[in-house]
Amino acid sequence: MPGDRLRAGLERAGDRYRLRVPHDIERAAGYLAGSDQKRADELNRSLRDPDVRAVWLARGGYGILRLLPLLDADALRRDPKPIIGFSDATALLGWALCAAGVRGIHGPVVCQLGALPPEDAEWLFDLVEGRAAGPLAAELAPTGAPGRGRIEGPLIGGNLIMLGHLVRTGAFPAMTGALVFVEEVDEKPYSIDRCLTGIELAGGLDRVAGALVGDFTACVDPKYPAPDALEVVHERLQAYGIAGLGGAPIGHGRRNRAVPFGGRAALDFDRGTAELLEPAVG
Repeated sequence: MPGDRLRAGLERAGDRYRLRVPHDIERAAGYLAGSDQKRADELNRSLRDPDVRAVWLARGGYGILRLLPLLDADALRRDPKPIIGFSDATALLGWALCAAGVRGIHGPVVCQLGALPPEDAEWLFDLVEGRAAGPLAAELAPTGAPGRGRIEGPLIGGNLIMLGHLVRTGAFPAMTGALVFVEEVDEKPYSIDRCLTGIELAGGLDRVAGALVGDFTACVDPKYPAPDALEVVHERLQAYGIAGLGGAPIGHGRRNRAVPFGGRAALDFDRGTAELLEPAVG
């Protein structure tokens, strides 16, 4: 784990909250942070502890899919608390919503927090504390099928490839009436095409109300430079009749605006804006 980035994030978070940090947080076992059982036990202890009011991932969370059968959904259901993370943590957010009915926060991990613009860090803190509701992003560009007016629905999504892995599992939330949001990093456009197509063929995009497209960072293929990743997303959404707005500051870019996973939001196609209508757990 990048020590400097971790320390910067812990310092920023520690200025506002009392933190409990595992003494061996920088441990590593290959690309994981320990055995599946060790990582699951650590997470379950936090879910069962009434003094812990949020669980914040230190980094993206390789191997989270392997933990889902080991997690204590009853503990989270009895004592709802937001899980905060993004990227591979999409699996954990989907599990929390599906298994326990608890909305988490798709937002910066601790290692990203220290480098965020101050306004994005404050937005995250407000969301954690139940205050964030209002304009998420403005000057968004239309993508996908033509959209008009204003639509509302629960905001569900995250890392696109991870969503593709979750389809047909118990951690893939129902998308009927949802505003699906997606972001990605280091994936070639053909992989993005394959993933979106697979989700649609599995019925994962049936009756989606709209889409919010975040950053697709470093999603290039030198061998096939065209179409680019966002053109692929546009073409797939258009083919499925899903209207969307693109350019949201969500994902692996310089910014990462936190959103409540499963909280209601609104897309205004006439104004090109996205707005949060609900906080996370609250």
